[in-house]
Amino acid sequence: MSLAIETDGLTRRFGENTAVEDLTFGVDRGQVVALLGPNGAGKTTVVRMLACLIAPSSGKASVLGVETTGNENRIRQRVGILTERPGLLERLSAIQNLQFFARLYQVEDVAKRIEEYLRLLGLWEWRDSPVATFSKGMKQKVAVARALLHDPEVLFLDEPTTGLDVVTARSIRKLIERLRGEGRTLLLTTHNLDEAERLADRIVVLDRTLQAEGSPRELRRRLFLPRLRIDLLKMEPRWSDLARAVEGVRAVETADSALLCTVADPEKAAPQLVARLAAAGARIRAVKDERPPLEEIYLKILGKGDPEG
Repeated sequence: MSLAIETDGLTRRFGENTAVEDLTFGVDRGQVVALLGPNGAGKTTVVRMLACLIAPSSGKASVLGVETTGNENRIRQRVGILTERPGLLERLSAIQNLQFFARLYQVEDVAKRIEEYLRLLGLWEWRDSPVATFSKGMKQKVAVARALLHDPEVLFLDEPTTGLDVVTARSIRKLIERLRGEGRTLLLTTHNLDEAERLADRIVVLDRTLQAEGSPRELRRRLFLPRLRIDLLKMEPRWSDLARAVEGVRAVETADSALLCTVADPEKAAPQLVARLAAAGARIRAVKDERPPLEEIYLKILGKGDPEG
């Protein structure tokens, strides 16, 4: 599968401050990748470099096989970007805003495209209202429509749901899922770890430099041993001792009426644990392969006590 986005030693300095340093990673075509990191980690700077809004200080990047440096206009025609601030023309209506940007992108059949996205995002009823009268969520939706008008192959979404109400955030997430289904490539920055896990095929953790990358499943396996949760009808102290004696069990904790067993291989350990406990008289309600949440993985990667934002 060819790469839609590729960076090699990408670095950006602002005076004496280094925002991003020696960043190398790739995004396959059709993937959704979540760029995570604390405030000030350089996430927005990466998006701005890839979208050709600012140039790198050193290193290089390519989008859809085209190097960003020297090909800015060519890349801008093929990508869409949603920035942290919508940057709309507040005195104009939703339709007028989109018509203005459609002309810049030389969009064909402008009226049809605008109506399609305003209806999709639930804004058709307010199409002629000045954007200045819109809520933050409505402005965000207009900005999303603007990013999609020219049918881009790659989308950069910087904090697409931050500060939005639950309904609006959900509609943006559904749109992201739809775009992934259409085979588009999306790179999104977010502080919402649940959102990242639901939407992203891969996670890239950044703190000026690359800290880790991989699918949520790969990161879990790399950083944590698997854990089985065995729910019991009644807890007895001896069940813990029996579980610890099973081959491949590294540690056993108790939580209410459950055994939490850290194991080397859950597929091998689960049947042995069930057989050993059942033979001793334990009444088992359920056995689950328990996964640490993405927040726990994120914090372990960064070595921090609390997530930022």
